[in-house]
Amino acid sequence: MSLFRDRMGRSLTIAHAARKILSRLYSYLGDFGLFWVNLSSFVPFHHFRRFVYRVAGAKIGRGTSIHMGGRFFSLKNLSIGEDTIVGDCAFLDGRALLKIGNHVDIASQVLIYNSEHDVHSEDFRPVLASVEIGDYVFIGPRVVILPGVKIGKGAVVAAGAVVTRDVPDFAIVGGVPAKIIGERELKDPKYRLGRARWFQ
Repeated sequence: MSLFRDRMGRSLTIAHAARKILSRLYSYLGDFGLFWVNLSSFVPFHHFRRFVYRVAGAKIGRGTSIHMGGRFFSLKNLSIGEDTIVGDCAFLDGRALLKIGNHVDIASQVLIYNSEHDVHSEDFRPVLASVEIGDYVFIGPRVVILPGVKIGKGAVVAAGAVVTRDVPDFAIVGGVPAKIIGERELKDPKYRLGRARWFQ
């Protein structure tokens, strides 16, 4: 009889069990660091939060602000361009590549996921996939974006939509799941979003 078993009840060698234990300890240490990063998201000062996120591994462009209450799983895969504003209480996963372009306006309480479970696998394993958001995109409040999605330049995602597949350039999508409901007339955007609100 094996001394060690995994969560599915399968036998483990001592070497495999030791690797799992070390991996778990490393994970706990990472979670502790992430606790402090997420706690810093409630400091009402954009420059401080941006500094902490960059130290934790995020690439954040000039003039970009993430409002208070932002949450993350990992910042090392997070890349945000210039002049982008992320609203309050947004969740940016980051367990796989999460690339957000320039001049992107992300409203409050938006959830962007890089991981989901394979509901057909025997061990309910997680599946990671990148998410890419092009320049000049607007994402309305309480939108959910699922792993593997690419949102094209200038697209608009209506409030409350659940985005499960790619969105073409300049398309307007809405609903659950999100479908094309229109097309943006502005095809050569050059605007800047300007400053975010200071104490939010």
